[in-house]
Amino acid sequence: MTKSPWEAARDSFKIESSALANALSSIEQKSFEKAVKLLAGAERIGASGCGHSGIACMHFAHLMCCIELSGRFISPAEAVHGASGFLKEGDVIVLASRGGQTSELLPIMEICKAKKVHIIAITENMESSLARGSQVVLKMRVDREADKFDSQGTTSFVVLSAIFDALQAALIEETDFRNEQFAKIHPAGAVGKKLNS
Repeated sequence: MTKSPWEAARDSFKIESSALANALSSIEQKSFEKAVKLLAGAERIGASGCGHSGIACMHFAHLMCCIELSGRFISPAEAVHGASGFLKEGDVIVLASRGGQTSELLPIMEICKAKKVHIIAITENMESSLARGSQVVLKMRVDREADKFDSQGTTSFVVLSAIFDALQAALIEETDFRNEQFAKIHPAGAVGKKLNS
């Protein structure tokens, strides 16, 4: 053991907070704004990724539903077995992969091209197959993961989730979404009580 558990925890916070502080500088404003326009104009929004990226995509799909945009996480395994039928021409798919070469996502990209579905990629590798095959690319930047081996999907998950949160914040403005709308679809829990008080 080279450091104490507390030191490891402290370093994790430092690594992830630094990554968040630098995340915006990697994203091109025009690309981000184009992504927002596509998402705001889509009747349906799909999101797909593997591992931690997939979990972040589930979060993104839920965020879309919370502002009354039709979002759905599409499992990479199910996408090539019919689930891509959820998407129609003019819709949007968001594909997230830090390395941009996730083999499970590339067939989904080809399906969406054939269906004339707009493709937004979120990746660190701008020369990757995913980036080259997408209409819009949002670049994520991760210097290292939070664990000592730099291998767990930790910092990358935090940065990807922050990008998704930023997209939702922008879409609230773009679509003029109102908190009164949220109150109708979120009557439960402490949030529902606060919204409807």
